[in-house]
Amino acid sequence: MSLDIKTPFKKLFTNEKKLDIVILLPFTLMIVMFLFLPVISIVTGSFKADGAETYSLYNYTYILKSRLFRQSIYNTLKISFSSTVIGLLIALQGAYSFTKMENKLKDKLLLLSNMTSNFSGLPLAFAFIILLGSNGTLTLILRYLGVIDTFNVYSETGLTILYVYFQVPLGILLLYPSFDSIKGEWYEASALLGATKFQFWRKVGLPVLLPSITGTAIILFANSMGAYATAYGLMTSNYNLIPIRIGSLVSGDIFLKPNLAGALAMILTLILSLIIGINQIFIKRGERRYAQN
Repeated sequence: MSLDIKTPFKKLFTNEKKLDIVILLPFTLMIVMFLFLPVISIVTGSFKADGAETYSLYNYTYILKSRLFRQSIYNTLKISFSSTVIGLLIALQGAYSFTKMENKLKDKLLLLSNMTSNFSGLPLAFAFIILLGSNGTLTLILRYLGVIDTFNVYSETGLTILYVYFQVPLGILLLYPSFDSIKGEWYEASALLGATKFQFWRKVGLPVLLPSITGTAIILFANSMGAYATAYGLMTSNYNLIPIRIGSLVSGDIFLKPNLAGALAMILTLILSLIIGINQIFIKRGERRYAQN
């Protein structure tokens, strides 16, 4: 005898749609309370100067005029772009290599990629300090072998390497299904028609992979733009990034300016929204050209 969970409720609700609404009501309340209300609070607060009750653009003009905040925006865009490009290139090669492996080895490496993609934040920063710090294990070994003289992990280069570390496995997990969808029959058909490998990837492979590549690039870019714990664990406040500035404004020891932090968070959101919008325009144009051809 099967148990129908909806049976006791059908006596109270004759309309099936009303019953579905009641069942989804707790999830709707959670989404409203933990997603929409905080976003609305941040948006409205960003148009109020801290300590004031009137709405204005003071916070936004202050951020754009402040050299400190402009530098945080520039540094965040710079390190996000560089880590995204490097991570995407490595992930492309890794995802392609996965398609050429045996199933057992491929499954193990995919499991490893899934684990390493979730290894971030303070534990990752602490692990890099142990390995590549001033007296880290790998630093001492490489210095003993004469490979390097000095390496400062507490720098922009070290932070970029740290970002690339958690970008690569995430990129592989996102790109692998697209590479796996490219069938061997397509390459065989193009080879019979006299196409080279380069022509196959330019005419067939890349058009198929392009939406996935651009989507993965945006996800990696957003992932690095919003990274806070990893950068703070390695650099504390020694490197000027938007998430670190937001954290200092919300939980600083000297003064708290949550509305200014909200305005900075909205600028971060607008940058990501602009990038996503541009990507959607290029995707639609590509789909139209592909449909016309």
